[in-house]
Amino acid sequence: MGSEDRSLSILFFPFMAQGHMLPMLDMAKLFALYGVKSIVVTTPANVPIVNSVIDQPDVSTLHPIQLRLIPFPSDTGLPEGCENVSSIPPRDMPTVHVTFFSATAKLREPFGKVLEDLRPDCIVTDMFFPWTYDVAAELGIPRIVFHGTNFFSLCVTDSLERYKPVENLRSDAESVIIPGLPHRIEVLRSQIPEYEKSKADFVREVTESESKSYGAVVNSFFELEPDYARHYREVVGRRAWHIGPLALANDSTTDKSSRGYKTAIDRNDCLKWLDSKSLRSVVYVCFGSMSDFSDAQLREMASGLEASNHPFIWVVRKSGKEWLPEGFEERVQERGLIIRGWAPQILILNHRAVGGFMTHCGWNSSLEAVSAGLPLVTWPLFAEQFYNERFIVDVLRIGVSVGAKRHGMSAEEREVVEAEMVKKAVDGVMGDGEEAEGRRRRARELGEKARKAVEKGGSSYEDMRNLVEELKSDSKLTVGC
Repeated sequence: MGSEDRSLSILFFPFMAQGHMLPMLDMAKLFALYGVKSIVVTTPANVPIVNSVIDQPDVSTLHPIQLRLIPFPSDTGLPEGCENVSSIPPRDMPTVHVTFFSATAKLREPFGKVLEDLRPDCIVTDMFFPWTYDVAAELGIPRIVFHGTNFFSLCVTDSLERYKPVENLRSDAESVIIPGLPHRIEVLRSQIPEYEKSKADFVREVTESESKSYGAVVNSFFELEPDYARHYREVVGRRAWHIGPLALANDSTTDKSSRGYKTAIDRNDCLKWLDSKSLRSVVYVCFGSMSDFSDAQLREMASGLEASNHPFIWVVRKSGKEWLPEGFEERVQERGLIIRGWAPQILILNHRAVGGFMTHCGWNSSLEAVSAGLPLVTWPLFAEQFYNERFIVDVLRIGVSVGAKRHGMSAEEREVVEAEMVKKAVDGVMGDGEEAEGRRRRARELGEKARKAVEKGGSSYEDMRNLVEELKSDSKLTVGC
């Protein structure tokens, strides 16, 4: 990492959602550790999230990370102050998120002015900003795309577009084997996102801008998905660098407890509760920042957790108690901790008492579990999460599904998963027996591989070093090469 003959300047522009911002901010820090001048562009309301990651006292870089602000459009139809998807109430997400995406397209002009002013050597922008390719190309600046997901899901998406197997399905109850992949991957039609089934214009725009970009950076590591890293490069035909797990590049105690939004529980109180539990006995339950569950589903979830007899931490975005079974908190008070709001997830996952993670299969959460060496109870909701479930359950073999069958952003779009299925899945990762122990063993092995990947000489360390050296040596960076 040391001194560089020529300091690169790279501008990072994350999509305004916590799950997209945190990994790209980790990435900006990682590049800074390699002597790069990292510049983060965001809007005023997102400054606290940015500062929670880049303003850490333990970050020692050659160049301090710079922050440039652009105004969020005011004539958008969004609630006042809504500049981040995570601030949209879950019940409003299915409709308001479309308005939010439209609003971000209006950032093109102010973003272009920042590029003209700064003239960075390269930009790294979120997949949801496909227009940044054209803005940068006009100035001769290459764009690297960040998807926020893994190689596996990118390969699934490509195969669905390339071979169009969904066109032969007549009902949502039918399943399809995804053609052309290294493993046999089968999904229900109802688990495929609607935007992929309808060939939405925006999806085409994202794909086209990616194909013209300099390449892609992926928050993953080679040992986790070697077949799909190769497939993405050789079959899909994209240049890509695996540089994750990004969260491990910022593996400090301060970072773990203060990333993103302010947590709803004091760090010391959380640790005290965990310290009182036995080794690998606790199930951590969290479904990200955009999940929406009906009261009926939350009651089934509660009953399943209670019946499992395992200690648990359950993170929910609802206040009150009316959605809980009567007397639930009293019955589980010795072994259950409910956090209403945000939780210090990485801190919790890496505690010795935690033995499993019930998750929506968002890629950040999934990779954080892998990095911590934990098996997963999979409960996908929307986006590419059902693909991630198949990767976790069928390819890595470190997870058990609760049996969710329908993709949907709103609770009304999905069927209720019964308590017995919840209990059965928890037992599959936390219980006795060879299969459960096998999942835990494989998860531990992957956790060790994740740590080695980011260490000096590891696969992600080397890919990161190679990318920086390539950008450094290419004094005339060519757009779309």
